Amino acid sequence: MLMPSPQAILFDLDGTLVDTAPDLAAATNALRAHHGLAALPFQEIRGQVSNGGSALVTLALGLESGSDEHDEARQFLLDAYEQAVAVHSKLFEPLNEWLTQWHSEERLWGIVTNKPRRYTLPLLEALALTPGALLCADDLSVKKPAPEPLWEAAKRLGVSPEACWYIGDHVRDMQAAKAAGMTAVAVGYGYISEEDDYQSWPADLWFTTCDELVAALHDHRTD
Repeated sequence: MLMPSPQAILFDLDGTLVDTAPDLAAATNALRAHHGLAALPFQEIRGQVSNGGSALVTLALGLESGSDEHDEARQFLLDAYEQAVAVHSKLFEPLNEWLTQWHSEERLWGIVTNKPRRYTLPLLEALALTPGALLCADDLSVKKPAPEPLWEAAKRLGVSPEACWYIGDHVRDMQAAKAAGMTAVAVGYGYISEEDDYQSWPADLWFTTCDELVAALHDHRTD
């Protein structure tokens, strides 16, 4: 499918731009250890990372959200994660090389994430990432799949939503991109559970690997 070349690239963070699963898995298993339970396999945790801290608590302890026990466990997990937010996290390859070139040419890019700022900022600082626009879960009164964070990112970059690609590894990312009028780009290398089919999401473009995504970004590079 032919798509217009973007003036700006917007990314989801976890599972799309940065591989944060190792550090989130460590926090999840720290919660398990706190309750005297054995560590879960990494791949089992990885598939739930994009669903947030509450989903990780449910996976780790079987506690559904809405109870005091769940809330206490979630806070323990988040505290453990905050203490080691960027120990093993890194940019997906070869996005790291592409982004270095894109940034050096002063091209427009940003991040729109449902991750709160208290965890996002230390992560970006550790990875030396300086997006032109950054929208986190607590910046507006709504978050993805609502389109407002994407609109605000485009506004801060000085481009129309139609001139942006939004890239993500969750169906809510595609819903937000579509609602915002952006080109919705789904990636299959992120934190997707086995029962989820990313190719069924309401996207405009789908890429199985990060290499395929980067090749498309190079092909759609504007001069």
